[in-house]
Amino acid sequence: MELNQYLEVFIEESKEHLQACNEQLLELEKNPQDLTIINEIFRSAHTLKGMSATMGYEDLASLTHQMENVLDAIRNNRLTTTPEILDVIFMAVDHLEDMVQSIAAGGDGKKDVAETVENLKMIEKGEPLSNSANKEVAATAALEVNNQSHYDEFELTVLKQSKEQGFGVYEIAIALREDCLLKAARVYMVFEVLEKIGEVIKANPSVEQLEEEQFDHEFIVTIVSKDDPEDIKGKIMKVSEVVKTDLRSLEFDEESNEETFEVMDNSKAPNGSNSSVPDQSESIASEVSPVIDKKGSVKQQSNSSKTIRVNIERLDILMNLFEELVIDRGRLEQISKDLENGELTETVERMSRISGDLQNIILNMRMVQVETVFNRFPRMIRQLARDLNKKINLEIVGAETELDRTVIDEIGDPLVHLLRNSVDHGIESPEERRAKGKNEEGTVVLRAFHSGNHVFIEIEDDGAGISREKVLKKAISKGIITEQSAAGFTDKQAYELILSSGFSTAETISDISGRGVGLDVVKNTIESLGGSISIDSKENEGTIFSIQLPLTLSIISVMLVEIQKEKFAIPLSSIIETAIIKDTDIMNAHNQKVIDFRGKVVPLLFLKDIFEVPSEQVDDQFHSVIIVRKGDKMAGLIVDSFIGQQEVVLKSLGNYLTNVFAISGATILGDGQVALIVDCNALIK
Repeated sequence: MELNQYLEVFIEESKEHLQACNEQLLELEKNPQDLTIINEIFRSAHTLKGMSATMGYEDLASLTHQMENVLDAIRNNRLTTTPEILDVIFMAVDHLEDMVQSIAAGGDGKKDVAETVENLKMIEKGEPLSNSANKEVAATAALEVNNQSHYDEFELTVLKQSKEQGFGVYEIAIALREDCLLKAARVYMVFEVLEKIGEVIKANPSVEQLEEEQFDHEFIVTIVSKDDPEDIKGKIMKVSEVVKTDLRSLEFDEESNEETFEVMDNSKAPNGSNSSVPDQSESIASEVSPVIDKKGSVKQQSNSSKTIRVNIERLDILMNLFEELVIDRGRLEQISKDLENGELTETVERMSRISGDLQNIILNMRMVQVETVFNRFPRMIRQLARDLNKKINLEIVGAETELDRTVIDEIGDPLVHLLRNSVDHGIESPEERRAKGKNEEGTVVLRAFHSGNHVFIEIEDDGAGISREKVLKKAISKGIITEQSAAGFTDKQAYELILSSGFSTAETISDISGRGVGLDVVKNTIESLGGSISIDSKENEGTIFSIQLPLTLSIISVMLVEIQKEKFAIPLSSIIETAIIKDTDIMNAHNQKVIDFRGKVVPLLFLKDIFEVPSEQVDDQFHSVIIVRKGDKMAGLIVDSFIGQQEVVLKSLGNYLTNVFAISGATILGDGQVALIVDCNALIK
């Protein structure tokens, strides 16, 4: 068996199961008596064990098996959930994640886990295990009790009407090999066979239980079909690891309305199979269109969502190809305008609409829920709280909010740093909180939401807050600001000083974090993504870090402007408005040209000077200005003329032009010219 083709699926599904284990273990810690949670963790561990064994990763399968034993003891009330036991299980999950990561990186997935295995064995031996022989007897007895299905009124109606129309109605008992590792996969294959030869009416155990492998090795399926019973049995027996198929015809007692059974001798055809009856597609089964729901009963057929796994590199290639199409679309639009041909114009307009729809689909394909980043944080916060002897509740809101994958890849580390700061120096110790009259358990809220063309991510804590006086005092001592300027700082301006390089108000810097240490890196990362970060805080009440990010980075809306014969693109997300000003509107303040914009003093920046564009000296009484914003700060960019709004593809300048001031990239316009894209964040101090 060639396993390499399944390696990628194995890695992805293993990560999903381990993430599920982490999430459910955190829930179990809050509700240690909830056996439902234990069963969920057990199911993930059991599936992971089977997958690992099938792929030949014996160390991974062995550790999972030992963890599974402990979980089994808990769910069977032989062990009681304690924080100490959970710590060991968490450690086992950590090891499993390391091993899967090793496999993903091309390694062998091996790791020295002897100590953790020994701890798991000691936990398992804490109380005597039940006799395995008794368990086997109990399982066999359970199968004998459930060796036939019972039907509700609707199911009986479907079965009886199918019978009347000449269909055979069968209960099929199917047994898998006792050493079958992927029982759910075999069940799926059996159902695929059955759905091709008839209609599945019911399953016992239910479909959900079969999917979760909550059965021994035998299950029963009720179907209606016109196929010969011998053919049905033969097709099922062709499924790998199916060792037995018992097929019984279902008859009905009209007076009692109860079902009875007739064991087929494999030569008997379905009742009325030789009579002239409508095609199977026209049967009552098709009219009612029954399918099995999660409880194993009949429900009306609905469209289930279909998903496939796609390598992200393929999406990147698709995006690059579409970016080239956007560039050519712009050129076609320009050519169409120049030629003024009606048919060409109509065709180009239609192509523009279609490519616009295609653009939305491709951009949506690249969108990823922030949950993929957020889901690692509950475990991290739990460990930090234990290390710091604090009680912390992490609340996650809006995990379904979507961001472009490029942004998702970059935002994880800044969020980790901000959360660690909130936990370490934001939330006080239980003793301090009690002394302040607070609940001894601190709360950290991680929140994401859409607003316009941006996504906002907020980290809010109800901790000690930031001391304005301490921040200003530290900033003055570091020479970041003067005492005179400090007096005019708003609270928000004061708080944002902690984003300065090397700034810290922490009296002692722990190995976890110090509020402010490294926050300049956080700020730089966010701004490199075209975003911004702001801080709001109240002493002894808490702090909110708010991050604003663009939805996508690859195709952006811009305002095209001209400076002499050069064209520049300014992102619309930064623009407040455009205006024409007179020479007489320009004033001087502190050696800086400024204008009065709606009651605010806004500095003017002449882009031709900043980018050193060669120009002829022309005295113009009027100037085109674009008011741009970065947080609460504004500036007016002076250009020669406005061209108009356009969607452009953001292209990197390459390895040779990595440090060009205030330029974030370039784009190719419809006429083939290259326009540089202005980074407004870099221009506004």
